[in-house]
Amino acid sequence: MASVSLRDVAARANVSFQTVSKVLNGKGNVTPATRQRIIEAAEEIGYIPNALARSLQSRSSLTLGVITVDFSNTTPAQFLVGIEREARRHGLSVILSSLEPDGSDCVRYLRVLMERRVDGIIMNAPATEEDEEVGRLLRAGPPSVSLHDIAGGGVPFVGLESEGTAAFPIRHLLALGHRRIAMVTGFQRRHSAQRRTAIYRQVLTEHGLPYDPLLVEDGEWEVEGGYAATHRLLDRAPGITAIYVQNDLMAVGVLNALHERGRRVPDDCSVVGCDDHPVAARTIPPLTTVHMPFFDAGAAAVRLLLERIASRSTPPDDVILPVSMVYRASTASAPAGD
Repeated sequence: MASVSLRDVAARANVSFQTVSKVLNGKGNVTPATRQRIIEAAEEIGYIPNALARSLQSRSSLTLGVITVDFSNTTPAQFLVGIEREARRHGLSVILSSLEPDGSDCVRYLRVLMERRVDGIIMNAPATEEDEEVGRLLRAGPPSVSLHDIAGGGVPFVGLESEGTAAFPIRHLLALGHRRIAMVTGFQRRHSAQRRTAIYRQVLTEHGLPYDPLLVEDGEWEVEGGYAATHRLLDRAPGITAIYVQNDLMAVGVLNALHERGRRVPDDCSVVGCDDHPVAARTIPPLTTVHMPFFDAGAAAVRLLLERIASRSTPPDDVILPVSMVYRASTASAPAGD
């Protein structure tokens, strides 16, 4: 079977050879409609680009490196799908490295990606918040962006609106009349958990309520952690009427523990999660939570990285995406007499 050329794609899409070359090499200003027509034409006639030739021509590996936490979890998986699809749209491949839970292999993976001469690196690893060696390598290596804070700074950041992840749920519960609002956190050494805890405390103070450390428990970001944390909370503070949970996986454990203790949700105790994990719509009852656009953040990270690759002298501004509440059946007015 004869090989398919760029000129064949151009004829199929009814555009110039030069326009096809721009699109398939991820360059130039082409309208989204034309870009889509060219991509569809290439797929229809089976065009397979010569990656080696493109790499030599552009003096680029045409590859991005991604270092991430365990992507068997749905949350980082959504980031990764957004990254991969946006990279593919620009004609780029992705090399993926999944870290150990403690992030101890992060430096090793960074060095491997640099040896592979990737064009840029996207970090999705909370361990980077404290690892100074990671920060040093990122600043010295190819252009990079991160979905978490980097020790020492100097790396553009793509993130989700941190205030809303805690302020929205607490204000929602306060509006429903709750005054004894407990919180199940993730690992408190993580910046995201620290930030959400600080906002929880701030919103309570704004409404004239004291911060009570007895109403805060670490759930370690996992289902079992949320389950155990809830039992500890109920043992020492049986009068709580609402629980804010810093992610939806822990909230699954929270709901289970409340059920075991005979606490009806939401009649006796309201629960709000954070993430809008797919399971949140199928818990009993369906979980009120904060929607976080992880897929969009992954795509934005690729666009920010390409912007940085194109203009290495001037790092681009950080990108912060908004979050929003999703109201389901796990929250209700505080019980009478609260």
